[in-house]
Amino acid sequence: MSKSSKKIGIAGAGILGMTMAYRLAQKGYDVTLLDGAPKTGGLAMAWQLDDIVWDKFYHVILMSDGYTRQILKELELDESINWVETKTGFYSDGKLYSMSNTVEFLKFPPLDIISKLRLGFTIFYASRIKNWQKLEKVPVADWLTKLSGKRTFEKMWLPLLKSKLGNEYTKTSAAFIWATIQRMYAARRSGLKKEMFGYVPGGYHTILNSFNKKLQSAGVTVLTNHKVEKIRKSKNGKFSIEFTHQSDKTFDKVIVTTPSSFIPGMCPQLSNEEKSKLSKTQYLGVVCAAILLDKPLSAFYVTNITDDGFPFTGVIEMTALVDSRETGGKHLIYLPKYVMPDDEIFSKKDEAIIELFVKNMLKMHPHISDKNILFSGVARAKKVFALSTLNYSKNVPRTKSSVDGLYIVNSSQITNGTLNVNETIQLAEKAIEQYF
Repeated sequence: MSKSSKKIGIAGAGILGMTMAYRLAQKGYDVTLLDGAPKTGGLAMAWQLDDIVWDKFYHVILMSDGYTRQILKELELDESINWVETKTGFYSDGKLYSMSNTVEFLKFPPLDIISKLRLGFTIFYASRIKNWQKLEKVPVADWLTKLSGKRTFEKMWLPLLKSKLGNEYTKTSAAFIWATIQRMYAARRSGLKKEMFGYVPGGYHTILNSFNKKLQSAGVTVLTNHKVEKIRKSKNGKFSIEFTHQSDKTFDKVIVTTPSSFIPGMCPQLSNEEKSKLSKTQYLGVVCAAILLDKPLSAFYVTNITDDGFPFTGVIEMTALVDSRETGGKHLIYLPKYVMPDDEIFSKKDEAIIELFVKNMLKMHPHISDKNILFSGVARAKKVFALSTLNYSKNVPRTKSSVDGLYIVNSSQITNGTLNVNETIQLAEKAIEQYF
């Protein structure tokens, strides 16, 4: 059989699956991209907010995001990226502070000079570490307390860890904060000075539209509303994919990009060891409120919250980065909360979440009232990123599975980075290079 006649099915049409489909089509394979959702894009999908369309969850592009920028170049979008210097805020002891440069860092009132020096040393030290595998053996709380001191840990690191990981931070290794600091440093021109973030006009709605056209021109068949139920290899060496409501389809090879916990039930022929590793992967989900205002909250793209009692993990003011003309003159705010998939918040109605989140947003920003709110909505995803637990990389399932011709490529295999579009594309590119 010639390469061009081999049929490959890819389960999952997020950015990872789309990238793999495109690269395989370029190599001459007959590729079909499958997803149960009505549209491609996964966590990068756009949605309708009142009379505008923007990203369902918040995303930015870094100048150092080489894999993302290469894809955007091929989509003829790289030169359209708008680069903006952003600012970072901290809400601490009931007050809002700017910490966007070295001077503001040194003036930051909640920490004394010794705590600041230890915090700065921790960040600098982590940025220079190369052997991240050693950090997988150490709980993140122990590592940060040792380097930064108990006061700095409790005042700064602990609230930030809880905001991103909830109480699951106790299971997380120091490799998590190492990866976070590495990405932060990549976003800065030097040290704690300037952040330059970018976006494509129209957001991921523009990117996904261009990507879908590129897939079509490359000959990829895209089938949305095709929820994969089972993937089985028959005695003749072919794979049969069964769907919830559609007829079965047959392929020579199959790539699964869905979250790990879904795969054991989807692929019953995997070994017991593989099923065990996949089932044990712990994911965090997110509930994210999107608010449109008639005026801005602050000058900060990100406001980190170190005070207890807030129901969301931080404040992302998208229009502190994105020109408000992109959002019809309105100001777009995201209020995310990262939780375990079984958290009770997933069963709450949108109205209850909005009421709780807005009340606390107004508490932080008393110059805003209910009258300034033009639109509110809630996006949810139960499986967003895998927790970087102790010795995590040793328990990640192999890409090439025990079933010949069946491959597992998903974000749980990002072992030395944080979940973002660039890491996802890099994962896809390397899998294609290694196995195809």
